[in-house]
Amino acid sequence: MNYQWYPGHMTKAKRMMQEDIKLIDVIIELVDARIPQSSRNPDIDELGRNKARILLLNKADLADAAGSEAWMERFRSTGHYAVAMDSRNKNGMNVLGKVLQEACREKTERDRRRGILNRPVRAMVAGIPNVGKSTFINTYAGKACTKTGNRPGVTKGKQWIRLNKNVELLDTPGILWPKFEDQAVGMRLAMIGSIRDEILNIEELAIELIVFLQARYPEVLVQRYGCAKDLQPAAALGEIGKSRGCIRRGNELDYEKAAALLLDDFRSGKLGRITLEFPE
Repeated sequence: MNYQWYPGHMTKAKRMMQEDIKLIDVIIELVDARIPQSSRNPDIDELGRNKARILLLNKADLADAAGSEAWMERFRSTGHYAVAMDSRNKNGMNVLGKVLQEACREKTERDRRRGILNRPVRAMVAGIPNVGKSTFINTYAGKACTKTGNRPGVTKGKQWIRLNKNVELLDTPGILWPKFEDQAVGMRLAMIGSIRDEILNIEELAIELIVFLQARYPEVLVQRYGCAKDLQPAAALGEIGKSRGCIRRGNELDYEKAAALLLDDFRSGKLGRITLEFPE
């Protein structure tokens, strides 16, 4: 299956980010903690070359904790600030606030030397679709500032949000990049829900997820669905369907329904804390 999704509004959103980048001091790039590298948009790297960068590994409550630690160590070794958090939980916001101050220290000291005092830090919140940017902003602000939804493409335009006298956030739409050179990246993005399911073969995607789980987390399918460990992936999908009553008329297995159920269980954390890629 070829994984690709780049609707027209993403081209517009990228142009908008190019125009706004000169207005901001730091980029807070949200990535999905389950695929921290695959969910990094190379276009954001290009746009933010000369800006302070914070990588926020969001949805860390769904990811393997050891994997998140390994990724943060990797990112910090390349000069990025990195924080792992669940953006629905306010507890992580204090940590982020300290990191934000550290990332903008040079800017603050430069302003002070010029006699500019108390100018708020302006941060662009960027990332791919469905990575949780709007939820993050609403939690950080302590109120509903933006629309949220468990599907890609909810945020369509930019929006400035003043958190307090010290910080202003610029919310931006989620953007992918025009072509995935590595289709494994596209597959991982599809697994976490950053590509619309309507354009995917979800049975094929679910089987790819089963292949990964059998190799890396072999107990998960046994514990959740009672599948034997040595089943072929397609047979395992069938067992998942049987265990959850995914049956069509005529007593036939509904593989599509079973695939959708498996993907939903993974995305919502019902399979446990799973990371799909690790630093080499």
